This record gives sequence, C-alpha cells and structure tokens, in this order.
Amino acid sequence: MKAAPESTLAITRIDRGWRLAATQWLPASLERVFDFFADAHNLEVITPPWLRFEVLTPRPIDLHSGTLIDYRLRVRGLPLRWRSRIDGWDPPHRFTDAMIRGPYRFWRHTHTFAARDGGTLASDAVDYGVPGGALVHRLFVGPDVRRIFTYRQQKLRDLFASARPVT
Repeated sequence: MKAAPESTLAITRIDRGWRLAATQWLPASLERVFDFFADAHNLEVITPPWLRFEVLTPRPIDLHSGTLIDYRLRVRGLPLRWRSRIDGWDPPHRFTDAMIRGPYRFWRHTHTFAARDGGTLASDAVDYGVPGGALVHRLFVGPDVRRIFTYRQQKLRDLFASARPVT
C-alpha cells in the first residue's frame, strides 16, 4: 500500500470573505466515502462536541439538488439555527451545500471526492463571509473554522482507519 498523502488545510482571503481549502486522503473506496458524506446525520459524528451540533431534519434525508436540511448548534455558547440547501449533486464525485439561514453572511461548501492511490481524496472548498469583517474573522471565526475542520479531519482519519484500501 502506498503511503497516504498528508492532509492539508488552509484559509485564505477572497474577494468578499474567506476560503477554507482542505484535502484528506482516506483509505476507503470512493463509493464508501461518498455514501458516508451523503448521510447528513453523519455531520453529527464529525462535528466537534463543543458545538453541540444536531441535525433537526428527520431521517432519512434524500439528498439531491434542492434538499433543505435544518441544524441546531452552539457557537461560543450562543444557540443558533442553520438551514442549508443542496445546490449541486453529482454522486459519487461532488456535492455543494449553501447556507440559506445561519450565522454567516454566506457559506458555500463544495465537497469533492476522487479515487486516488487505492483510496479516496476528499476535498472541501468553503467560501464564507462573516458579520464584523476581518477583525471578527481574525479573532474568532477563522480560528474556530480551522479548529472545526482540524477536528473533522482527525475524526475522519479515525473513522476510516480500519478500512481496507481498494486495489
């Protein structure tokens, strides 16, 4: 088996906000990884416990373009509601969700999956804007987003660690 590529995570400034770009190789088939992400309730598994994140939309959620999903969470102790819409759906390669109600000015998250080196390269591209601009982002939101996605990468690494690579 080849050595797994390193995970990456970076946040950069874009025109109206910020972009988080993250990649992670997982030792599982493209279909298995996509199926995991296609179950919106698995967000509860890969979201840090300090957010007290809960999917409110009942199971089963049939994901496709136009699907609405409601969540409840706490950010720095403040209870929030979040609604997202699936804007793009291309199984097993990609899907996009966009916040239509929540704490950000905007949030658009594209998940991309590609078979690579006997496993799957999972990539996230999140474009987002925050009320309060650069100072709020630097002091609070940026560090929180980085911490959330770092947790997510570790949790995914743990969850898929026992998977046998596809050869």
